[in-house]
This record gives sequence, structure tokens and C-alpha cells, in this order.
Amino acid sequence: MQHLLYLNKYFLKYRKRFLLGILFIFISNYFQALQPQMIRQALDMVIENIALYQLYEGFDNQSLVFGHFGKTLMYFGIVVLVLALLMGSFLFLVRQTIIVMSRLIEYDLRKEIFAHYEDLHLAFYKKNKTGDLMARIVEDVSKVRMYLGPAILYGINLFSLFTLVIYSMLQVSWELTLYSLAPLPVLSISIYYVSSLIHKYSGKIQVQLSKLTSITQEVFSGIRVVKSYVQEKPMAAYFSEESQVYMDKSLKLARVDAMFHPTMLLLIGLSTVITVYVGGIQVAKGNVTTGNIAEFIIYVNMLTWPVTSLGWISSLIQQASASQKRINEFLDTKSVITNPATPHPSSLIPHPFQGRVTFENVGFVYPDTGIRALDGVSFDLMPGEKMAIIGRTGSGKSTLADLLVRMYDVTEGRILVDGKDLREHDLFHLRRRIGYVPQDVFLFSDSVSNNVRFGKPEATQEQVEQFTAYAAIHNEIAELPHAYETLVGERGVTLSGGQKQRVSIARALIKQPDIVMLDDCLSAVDTNTEKQILNYLRDTIADKTAIIITHRIYSLLEFDKIIVLEDGRIAEEGTHEQLLAQKGYYFEQFEKQRLEEEV
Repeated sequence: MQHLLYLNKYFLKYRKRFLLGILFIFISNYFQALQPQMIRQALDMVIENIALYQLYEGFDNQSLVFGHFGKTLMYFGIVVLVLALLMGSFLFLVRQTIIVMSRLIEYDLRKEIFAHYEDLHLAFYKKNKTGDLMARIVEDVSKVRMYLGPAILYGINLFSLFTLVIYSMLQVSWELTLYSLAPLPVLSISIYYVSSLIHKYSGKIQVQLSKLTSITQEVFSGIRVVKSYVQEKPMAAYFSEESQVYMDKSLKLARVDAMFHPTMLLLIGLSTVITVYVGGIQVAKGNVTTGNIAEFIIYVNMLTWPVTSLGWISSLIQQASASQKRINEFLDTKSVITNPATPHPSSLIPHPFQGRVTFENVGFVYPDTGIRALDGVSFDLMPGEKMAIIGRTGSGKSTLADLLVRMYDVTEGRILVDGKDLREHDLFHLRRRIGYVPQDVFLFSDSVSNNVRFGKPEATQEQVEQFTAYAAIHNEIAELPHAYETLVGERGVTLSGGQKQRVSIARALIKQPDIVMLDDCLSAVDTNTEKQILNYLRDTIADKTAIIITHRIYSLLEFDKIIVLEDGRIAEEGTHEQLLAQKGYYFEQFEKQRLEEEV
């Protein structure tokens, strides 16, 4: 139960519904507990009146006795019916309070988890699989909801009904009550044993379910690779193996339940037999009436479902505990990237950046792998200047871009924007003022228009078309079946690599940022389209600070600074002419590219 304590804040939030629900449960069970008493009185009356009826045999008054007898029975029947209607009405109110409360908490919990996921740093997503994240926000929250609703409802119902029923039984005969409830200690031991098994199996089942979700998500996301390598059967076999593991674990839990329920019914049946036997002896002694035996039998059977549901309630609580433990693991994970505890007053004002970017002896080691990506990188880019970053794969180019938008924080040194440490800037304002096109382009499963407008939700259609023209994609979008309203599919699967890159460029430029950062975003476009985009960029970002990360050398763009990264260090630095004169890596790449263009 310790993991479920996290949910107490929600009980406090919806305390009015919760307390009303508890009250309605007690009222409903009070009317239910009165029914056996009415039946007991009716049965005792029947037995007494049968003897009275027989005394008047042969007399005219016998019909009067019979008529009175019938009216009294009808009265008891109406009372029992009214009690049942009252019980049902309050039971309806119970569901309108406690079950509705559980749905509201489920809604709040999902929102909280989703918001927390959004807040977590990039390294978290590299360590955890998407399928596992999905399983916790969907499957695990559903398990927790079953605890918040049915488990609590039936648990409180069990407690209240037991309290009312046992009190009513003790009012009649404490001796008969003890005999009737004698099997309960055995029941308690059984529940304790079964609960431990359920808890163990539930945790394993949820972990395996997360694994299945992750496998499914990866296979469907990479279906092109699976099909192109003809790996459908091996992947299906792998999924089948893991599904078998899930089934085996689920069957173990089902076997526990299968043994538990018959045991519960056996113990309840035993209570009924004991009640009839001991009650018969007590009637013979004159301690109780025949109606009391019927009353006790109804009470015992009234407890049948609540007592039998103990195993089900226990199962729900154990499964919810295992699921909440998994949820808490992620909720307890704190984001490494946070806004300053006391943001500078100027950071709260949506003012534009001047655009000065300074790296001071920046070093960075990836927290998840321990790989050093940058080591002693320093440069100073003045407002409006353009800089190119060139280097081999793995030299640290993309890492530098991630650091500038604070996907990670530097391990050593510091990064300044407009002379202020990046970690002192308001995080959201910083990212709004930087137009970043990452190397790994991602488009949402939405229309082309909405994907571009993601950079500026309030943008008009005219602005969308203007910036797609800057990215040299407007004409191609216009030729799509529904033009800008064409759905691009999951991750932009219906568009080519070059088209996705250009849509992402338009999405970044429509923000009209102060700092533009393009990470190898022209690798999938042809030479003519590249020239067209570069011509647009030259005019569009003329007054903005720009950092272009690339493998190629763009002669159409004039750069104030060019740095060459090698193994996370700056190997070369200068202007185009200065780097050519150094005859290093930049010169080799320039010559190689020039020869390719000539060929």
C-alpha cells in the first residue's frame, strides 16, 4: 500500500465526493441490513399465526384470521420492497460519487504523467523505451483506476456491511454469531497468502506487458526496415515468444484466482451449515426463534459476495500497487534541465534576443553513455553573424546544437546568450527565440499546414505559404492531393526525406526567431533545390544570428566564422579564405566537393 499513498492528494482534492460516497454506502447497507429483520418477523408471525389459524378450525372467525394474516404479510412484503428500493437508490448515488471520483482522478493522473513526461530531459528518453512510457500512462493508470473505484467501493461496502450485519447478529445471539462466523479466520489466512502471490505475479505481468508494447511500437515504427530485410517471420516469432511469456505469467495469476473463489464459496457454505445446525439446537432450547435462523442464513449469504470479493479487492489493490510503483518511478524522476529557481526579471518579458552567442571552454559528457562529445570548445558569435560548423560524423556538431537549446546542460565551461549564462535564461523564452532544425527531422501525423504552423500556432495561411516558399517546398505542397491540408502520416511517412527537411525548415523560420540553427538540414535535397533554399536563406536570415551545421561547404552563403570540429575539439577556425590557406580538413573537403561538382 505504500506506493498507493501517492494518490492521497487526489482523495483530498475530491474529498466531498469521497465522503458522500462513504455516507451513501452506509445508508444503503443500513436499509439492506433491515430486510432480514423484516423477513424474520414475517416468518415468526407465519409460524405463530398457523397455530392460531388451526385453533379456529371449523369456526367462522378462521376466515377473519386468514384475512388479517394475509394483510400483515403484504405489509411486510411492501416494507421489504421499499427497503430494497431505498437501498438501490443510495447504491446509485454511491456509483455517482465514488466511481465518478475514480474517473476524475484517472483523468488528472494521466494529465500529470503526460505533463511530467514533457518536462523530462532528453537523456530520459534515450534510456527508456517509448512502449514502456505508453504502458505506464495507459495500462498502469487503468489498473490504478480500478483501485480508486471498484476496490475502494467494495472495500468500504464490505466494512460497513460487516459492521451492520455483525451488530444485528449479536443483538440476537452472540453464541450463534460466533459459530456462524467461525470460518472467517481461515478466510483471512487464505486472503493473506493469495495477496502475496497476486502482488508478485502482477508486477511481473505489468513489466512483460510493457515489453510487449515496446516490441510492437518498434516493429511498426520500423516496418520499412522489417519488410526490406524480409524479417517479418523472425519478428513475428520473437513477438510470439514474448507473448507466450506474458500468457504463462497471466495463467499463473488466473490459477491463483481459480483456487481462491471456490475456497471462498466453500467457507461461506460451511457457515450456512453451521448456522442451521447450531441455530436448530438454540431453537430447541428456546434461546432463539425459527425466524432468527432464517435471519442468520440471509445475513451469512448477504456476506457471501463481500467476503468472496475480498480476493478480487485484494487482487485489484495488489495490481494497482505494482502499477503505481512503476508510475512513481517515472514521477520521481526529476528533470536535469530546469528553469532557474528565481528567474531574472528580464527573462519574464517576451523581448527578442540581440543574438550574441558565446561558448566559453565548453565540455560535455553524455550522462547515459559517459562518452565525451565536446572538450574545450570556445567561440564568440556577435549579433547578426553567421557561423558554419563542419566536421566528420561523431565530431560533436549536433551535441553543440543540443546544448544551445538546453536539451542538455554543459559538463564544463558555460554558454552565454546576450552575455548571460544559458542556465539563467527562462527556458521557454530561450527556446521560443531560437529556430532549431534538428538533424533527425520529425513531423506530426497531421496536415502539412499544421506541421508548419507548429512553429507559430497563430500564423495565418498566408504566412504558412510564405515561409514554405522560403524553404522551397510551396510548389510541391500545392501539387499534393489536398494541398496544405494533406495529412503527412505518422512521422511524415508520406513525404520524402527532402520534403520533410524543407517542411521542418519552414516550421523553424515561421517562428521568426532571433537565432537560427540548422543541423545538416539539406542533406536529402538535390543541388538545384539546395541552391534555391540557400538563396532564400541568405535574404531571410540576413539580420539574424545563424549557425549552420553541415558536412558540405556552401559557397552561396557568406560566413563570418567557420569552425571545424574533430573529436569534440576545434581543429580549425577562421573565414573561408583563412581555412583554405591552412590546407587542413576544410581545404580537403572543399577540393573534394569542387571536383564532385565539376564531374
